Amino acid sequence: MAGTNVVVRQTGSMTTTISNKGEIVLPAALRRLDRIKPGQEFEVKRIEQGAYLIKRTGKRRHRGLVKLLLACPVKDWFQSANRSETTDDISLPNLG
Repeated sequence: MAGTNVVVRQTGSMTTTISNKGEIVLPAALRRLDRIKPGQEFEVKRIEQGAYLIKRTGKRRHRGLVKLLLACPVKDWFQSANRSETTDDISLPNLG
């Protein structure tokens, strides 16, 4: 991994090739450096002819959490929230 950092720092950029399907592959050194995994989404913006900006979209930190909780081996441990209630229904405690 240390070698990866040196390559990116020294060059400032890396080269890749577009496939005949229109796919662009990020070099492995960059994927390792930024912990990019298959299936992650990116936004591509055209700056001007021949210049593009590629940016990883926001991380979905809790993706799959509900599925994980529903798979809990303890029966009925997790129950979905009552969608008819809102935070307006919560009573504030008497603090004074």
